[in-house]
Amino acid sequence: MKYVIWTMVLILLIAHQDSWNWHDDTLVWGIVPIGLFYHACISLAAGFTWWLATLFMWPKELEANSDPALVNAAEVPVQESN
Repeated sequence: MKYVIWTMVLILLIAHQDSWNWHDDTLVWGIVPIGLFYHACISLAAGFTWWLATLFMWPKELEANSDPALVNAAEVPVQESN
């Protein structure tokens, strides 16, 4: 899965370098310029790719070796001073 995710990142890097939509006046759904729609799709694909990367490539040993005191310290409520 690691190589699939790296391939997706490489494809996104190449696809982001578009120049063919700059002079196209086509509108998607009648209001959205094609270049804006293209970059919105690239952004959604990038978000999906990074979600997959954190799901499958996150180092498990970081979670297993985390200090419980630090995890519990983040849950301690802060007292307000008057």
